[in-house]
Amino acid sequence: MAGETISIQQAERVDHQLVRGIGIPALTANIINSTIGAGIFVLPALVAKGLGPAAPLAFIACALAMILFVTCFAIAGSRVSLTGGLYAYVEVAFGRYVGFLAGALYCLTAICAVAGVVNVFVNSIAGIMPFLGNPIARIVVIALVYGILVFINLRGVREGAGAVTVVTLAKLVPILLFLCAGIFFIHPANVGWPAWPGSKSLGDSVVLLMFAFVGIEVALIPSGEVKNPTRTVPRSAYLALVITTIIYIMIQLVAQGTLGADLANYKDAPLAEAAAKFLGNIGRTILLAGATISAFGFVTSDILSSPRMIFAFGRDGVLPAWFAHVHPRYRSPDVAIITYAVLAFALSITGTFEQLAVLSNVAVLLMYLLCCAACWFLVQRDVRADGQPFNFPGMKIIPALAIIAIVWILAHATVWEFEVNAIVLGVASLLYFIRVKLRRRG
Repeated sequence: MAGETISIQQAERVDHQLVRGIGIPALTANIINSTIGAGIFVLPALVAKGLGPAAPLAFIACALAMILFVTCFAIAGSRVSLTGGLYAYVEVAFGRYVGFLAGALYCLTAICAVAGVVNVFVNSIAGIMPFLGNPIARIVVIALVYGILVFINLRGVREGAGAVTVVTLAKLVPILLFLCAGIFFIHPANVGWPAWPGSKSLGDSVVLLMFAFVGIEVALIPSGEVKNPTRTVPRSAYLALVITTIIYIMIQLVAQGTLGADLANYKDAPLAEAAAKFLGNIGRTILLAGATISAFGFVTSDILSSPRMIFAFGRDGVLPAWFAHVHPRYRSPDVAIITYAVLAFALSITGTFEQLAVLSNVAVLLMYLLCCAACWFLVQRDVRADGQPFNFPGMKIIPALAIIAIVWILAHATVWEFEVNAIVLGVASLLYFIRVKLRRRG
């Protein structure tokens, strides 16, 4: 325990070089932006295919599970304010090795997801401007996307967070237009469901829909740059979850209410097809543009947050210390940002990551499992950051309930998904112990 205390103190000294410039509005916007991605523009059709008119039940089940998860994150985040988010919570609770495994699970999901979304973004742009379908032009556009966002974030966390806030507002406009106009065209018969769905169909839909709800782990990574984390993290997390859940359920109701049983047939752009029903071709175009903006917004948020994981690895000695380098003028983790963007760029231009995107679901839930367990240990040991931690009666039961929910969701995953994640964790363990051995020799 003494060794862990020294480790935390050393990490805090490194983090003190960073600027605590993220308040409640910026962190809330970052969580919403990380959560509402391009997926919600296609998921309503996939969920409707499995549950039909009862699809909103899957959204409610996901929201209930996320309440448990977010509560664990809020408790842990109010007690550990280090850069790294969930990775830092797990590391403080269980030590560097388990923390590194949590970080490896995060990296598996994040870098493949952002590479995939960049491809979606470029594909949508190429649909409007066909000349961008040329392989060389495509690489140039991908490089420009990463280059612009790296430039913004290298200039400091305030600029990066500001860009996230602007993009979040921009991508919510088409969705709000869709909801405000579409609510008047809902046919009650299309949203009524005669019977309760089976446990398997509901569980399968929840596994699929979790993609639309995860994302808070991305937004919490720059915890070392959050103002007053004991107050900001819980308030931003709950506020973002409430806003996101309301938006999601309304999207499903409007899409289901306007298209009815046909919703499941429009798996590529269900919201655009629904908008065409009550807004015509202009509505379809607006929603397609919204999907493009949403994809760009996700990338903007990810480039703000995910490189901090590499920074945290360098800070804690898992990777070479130069990965934790801080820009002398802008005080941003410049080496981590550039490294992450280069890796994501490489995946984006190869296009070999689609299958990994499917695996990210299990990886995220396994990471959540570690974090919920860490939450209990942090409370038990009364670990505290600056200020009064987030406390309420009976909070020790929340991590247990969250773990039960995760186990239920994971029960609907395939053996193959578990096998691949086990291989990734095995490789990460090997790299970790090699690094430890080399450090001892040095």
